Amino acid sequence: MKQSVTVNEPKDLKAGVALKAFFSKLKIKPPKFEVKTILRKVVVPIVSILLFIGLWHMGSKALFNVEANYKIEKALTDQGQAAADATKACIASGDLSCQPNTLPSPSQVWASFNTLLADHKTISADKLAFKEKTAALNEKRIAAGKEPITYTGRPSFVDQIGTSLKTVFAGFLLALVIAVPIGIIIGLSETLRSSFNWLIQIFKPVSPVVWLLLVFMIVKTMTKDSNSDSAFIISFISVGLCAMWATLVNTAMGVATVDKDYINVAKVLKLGALQKVFKVILPSSLPLIFTGLRITLSVAWMVLIAIELLAQSPGLGSFVWEEFQNGANDSNSKIIVAMFLIGIIGFLLDRIMLVVQNAVSFNKNASA
Repeated sequence: MKQSVTVNEPKDLKAGVALKAFFSKLKIKPPKFEVKTILRKVVVPIVSILLFIGLWHMGSKALFNVEANYKIEKALTDQGQAAADATKACIASGDLSCQPNTLPSPSQVWASFNTLLADHKTISADKLAFKEKTAALNEKRIAAGKEPITYTGRPSFVDQIGTSLKTVFAGFLLALVIAVPIGIIIGLSETLRSSFNWLIQIFKPVSPVVWLLLVFMIVKTMTKDSNSDSAFIISFISVGLCAMWATLVNTAMGVATVDKDYINVAKVLKLGALQKVFKVILPSSLPLIFTGLRITLSVAWMVLIAIELLAQSPGLGSFVWEEFQNGANDSNSKIIVAMFLIGIIGFLLDRIMLVVQNAVSFNKNASA
């Protein structure tokens, strides 16, 4: 006589079968949680960030000790043992007046970041109070044909980020307006490409400082009697002229390498010159044009800091320079905050351009 044997399935197995049945009813493929994928995409990046912060902390601590020992030895040499003991005690107490001014630790940088945010809130509140206070007076001045009274206090760190973004986008648009049409014209003619190649190769590697000086001479002459913001004009024109060359070269290359069959089809259809450009040449050239635009935006963001610094435009460049000149105990921390934000914003701008490139050019193989 056969005996039936019942096997108790583990609860985890039953749960797995039920979950699979649930996803099959919804006609959705269940997510695959592979250990290798989790390690590669989550665990390893987190470990690398922690390793970076740990090495940074140890490096800042080592430099702090080197600078502290130097200050103590200098006090001993110049003023004697009593001064050296006083300097050592002052450093140990954490008094800001005698702390070594060297590479800040991650915690100091985070504290400076929070300080900058608090400072932005204070300045924003002051701006709002000023606006409310002068609202009635400004209405009377505008009605009388006079300029309204504007807030002239110092900009906050967030305001300076906004100024830098406005400058870089203005420079990027200038580069696009100049480089794309010229690139199309040069790309359509082999004679023009060979004629203007020397000019591109000479001006492409010119330093942003040189472009700034050239633009400064022209703009200052043209805006002598103008009330416009010459620092902003000088900054964005310099950024555009310095960064446009990648777009110019890539546009010319993209137009020159359009499949000849497409050109022949345009001739058969008897398309006009503008129709041929907008319906055949530009769509075929978009992948290379957007590659050039991505490089242009990246170059524009990199050279912006140096240009703002020299043009005295109230952006991130002037912020970094002012903190460097200030020499306060937290100046180094604020400079590193700016460094991280410059890198993060540059990365985000590149990602935005990649998304636009994939959406417009239908280039499925666009790589990060």
